Amino acid sequence: MLITLTTVSMLAITALVWLSNRILPFKVCPICAGVFLTWSWLLGAHFLGYRIDLTVPALLMGGSVVGVAYQLEKRSRNISGERLLLWKVLFIPAGFAAAYSVLSEQWTVLLFAVVFLFLVSFLLLSGSGKPDSREEAIEDIEKKMKDCC
Repeated sequence: MLITLTTVSMLAITALVWLSNRILPFKVCPICAGVFLTWSWLLGAHFLGYRIDLTVPALLMGGSVVGVAYQLEKRSRNISGERLLLWKVLFIPAGFAAAYSVLSEQWTVLLFAVVFLFLVSFLLLSGSGKPDSREEAIEDIEKKMKDCC
């Protein structure tokens, strides 16, 4: 029963966010919002005393950790491959630890995990990094086009 309710919740929220994206001034990933909001309300129900099999929100939280890593990776185009790999190797396990700490109500561990996630992301994803050869080629073509005319 819970997995059916979870699936319907994810699909309904995804559809609502997809429709909302047509009028919002910013875009939100519909499936990301569907997954996140579903595990959020499942945890809320659990903390309010309802009997929730925590395996279901745990699966969704794991998907959210990987989804956040993917979205941040997409926005980090100028970061070298080794630095990006190091960030993922640190970010994803720490994200899983943060998710587990929420499920097990270990709030101090959650605080440390979140601080670690922000710190490692700031240190490894900020800065210009070394652009890849494709971006250098694009910049070179843009410069030639500006100089041409």
